[in-house]
Amino acid sequence: MRKTKMMLICSILSGSLLFSSCIGSFGLWSNLKDWNQGLGNKFVNEIVFLAFHVVPVYEVAYLADVLVLNSIEFWSGSNPVAEVGSIKTVKGENGEYLVRTNADGYTITKKGEEDKQLDLVYNPENRTWNAVAEGESFELITMNEDGTITFKQKDGTPTTVSPDLMGVSTLRAQNGSLFLATR
Repeated sequence: MRKTKMMLICSILSGSLLFSSCIGSFGLWSNLKDWNQGLGNKFVNEIVFLAFHVVPVYEVAYLADVLVLNSIEFWSGSNPVAEVGSIKTVKGENGEYLVRTNADGYTITKKGEEDKQLDLVYNPENRTWNAVAEGESFELITMNEDGTITFKQKDGTPTTVSPDLMGVSTLRAQNGSLFLATR
């Protein structure tokens, strides 16, 4: 009886460490999926998708994310699979942009205008995201302890909103859009 209780307690404690209720970014599985989507046309993607389910590549990547990588990300605050230095192409209203992942944020350049760039830098001590361009730095947002976000409006007055649909609705009502001036 005593041995059974001890085994139950050990199982519960082990489970609490393995399943720490962290959602995480699923970096390994996402990178695998993105790689497959970038291979070619939809027929090639489907064949690779099916093959990766027959040979359980997707399942192993997902399980590794759930049990190990997302837990590491939760406890350490950094994604062990994050690809520092990776560059992705993003289509915007005014053309295509290259977004490079840095250790502390991102560097954004417009295709064809590589001499001009914008750095988005996270400062963990101040909990702020800053825009750096042409040697000047501007604070964009502050991430508050209570989960809200503070930013400066076009007229310079600080506004605090929650990062959910209600906060976005409040932002739109005050400014008419989501795009704000940095000064």
